[in-house]
Amino acid sequence: MLDKKKKDKVIAKFRTHATDTGSPQVQIAILTEEMKELAEHLKIHKKDFSSRRGLLKKVGERRRLLRYLEREDAKSFEDMTNKLKIKIARRQMEEKPEAVIAEETAPDDVLESV
Repeated sequence: MLDKKKKDKVIAKFRTHATDTGSPQVQIAILTEEMKELAEHLKIHKKDFSSRRGLLKKVGERRRLLRYLEREDAKSFEDMTNKLKIKIARRQMEEKPEAVIAEETAPDDVLESV
């Protein structure tokens, strides 16, 4: 868990206005810092499964917040991922070549004649 000084630094760096403590940007940054601390802890304590579960919950929460931010404010999403150096897995549809998509969406009788 982050101590107050670290948390205040993160909030100051990522807030959107003077009294901001709960915007998605701040929440994502705090979760990222907590995840880093938990990852370091788990490197030492490999059998600490309750902390591992907590880390997985934080990963899921951050993923949901990132999806929300991407939907609502794409520019802010890009800024956050660049600042925090978060790797984002692109959707499968974006990566598939057009020929594969055409085969998947074509009716079966059209494919049989080919």
